[in-house]
Amino acid sequence: MERKENKMGVMPVKRLIISMSLPMMISMLVQALYNVVDSIFVAQLSEDALTAVTLAFPLQNLMIAVSSGTGVGVNAILSKSLGERRFDRSDKAANTAVLLAFCNFVLFFLIGIFFAGAFIRTQTGNAEIAEMGTTYLRIVTCVSAGIMYQMMFERLLQSTGRTVYSMISQMTGAVTNIILDPIMIFGLFGMPAMGVAGAAIATCIGQAVAAMLGFYFNIRKNTEIHFSMRSVLQPSGEMIRRIYAVGIPSILMMSIGSVMTYLMNLILIAFSTTATAVFGVYFKLQSFVFMPVFGLNNGLIPVLAYNYGARNKSRIDEALRFSLSLAFVIMIMGTILFNLIPETLLGLFNASEEMMRIGVPALRIISIHFPLAAIGIVLGSIYQAFSKSVYSLIISVCRQLAALIPSAWLLSLTGTVTNVWFSFLIAEVVSLVLSLIFFRKIYREIVAPMGQQ
Repeated sequence: MERKENKMGVMPVKRLIISMSLPMMISMLVQALYNVVDSIFVAQLSEDALTAVTLAFPLQNLMIAVSSGTGVGVNAILSKSLGERRFDRSDKAANTAVLLAFCNFVLFFLIGIFFAGAFIRTQTGNAEIAEMGTTYLRIVTCVSAGIMYQMMFERLLQSTGRTVYSMISQMTGAVTNIILDPIMIFGLFGMPAMGVAGAAIATCIGQAVAAMLGFYFNIRKNTEIHFSMRSVLQPSGEMIRRIYAVGIPSILMMSIGSVMTYLMNLILIAFSTTATAVFGVYFKLQSFVFMPVFGLNNGLIPVLAYNYGARNKSRIDEALRFSLSLAFVIMIMGTILFNLIPETLLGLFNASEEMMRIGVPALRIISIHFPLAAIGIVLGSIYQAFSKSVYSLIISVCRQLAALIPSAWLLSLTGTVTNVWFSFLIAEVVSLVLSLIFFRKIYREIVAPMGQQ
């Protein structure tokens, strides 16, 4: 049976970007809402509970980095193969993805069993915080099959342009989390009160629900890829290599975020546990601003990859211009919000007077860099779509490890925690300069020659 031309090659570009990105932007906003609501409920237990979850975040983020980065590799290869009409190759990528998700789950199950407690204790000597953090982290890593398959099945749907189904699965998982959080944390409707353990269990159940729904949509609705157990169990070494040629730089790039948050926790906890809690709250709140832009980015990558395979320069140019404008507007709105109502935002987390004192200037200062980040995120999509993720890796290393952490540490030597927040702006300027340099190089070498054919 002949396969029809995918919409990524024929639909008007602006409408295509909106149709691809809007479902993911909505689903990521719901995911951001879940992240915030989760922390709001945990904060009602105590500030120590909020700090414990913050200390667990670097390793939890590493888990997300591995699953998402593997998905980026699959996404880029699958979308490009469809653009080239190499359907046997796109099917092989999809089946290999199923096996890789299971391997990632096994890896983090072992990490959770053997290393969760030691990881938390490297960041705090407070026994109560360490116990809560270990409990939370061990659950989310050892029961991580849900998130591994949720993210992989969503990436497969995104690769073929079926982002509405990706949105439905992600939103269903997030809503499940939101509903279960208060029930399991505080012990409602006859359930025992489980505290931070309840928050972790609710998270895992939500991820499992989203994974099952994503599996159903891929089997029943994603007609451009075909699964078979035989292909899953007989992986191609060449396909795995190609997936991780794109995926590993993305994994490393996102993993750097784990290293950054870990080191930032160490810098801030030297001031107080409250300063660390403020950092955790900021990360939850900024997801409301960044998640829509990442949703736009996720919708843009398969569009760029498909038209790269189809050698269509004009569609690549238009997609980039439109996405840059949209992302910049979103980030400007975020900066305005963080500067106008920081007290209201912190108040959602049962903030103490001390948390307000540290947090209000923190939100105002850090949010200055949002519009600059918009440009870097959108330009970074072309690195992933064109299998040049190593550029994203270089930028991420320079931003978070070569610029952010050293400047944060130097500013901490002033003895004033407020000064530390300016390190985010310094790092974003470095990131933007590098993004522009690498984008210009890729555009000249790959995109511009397409117009001469």
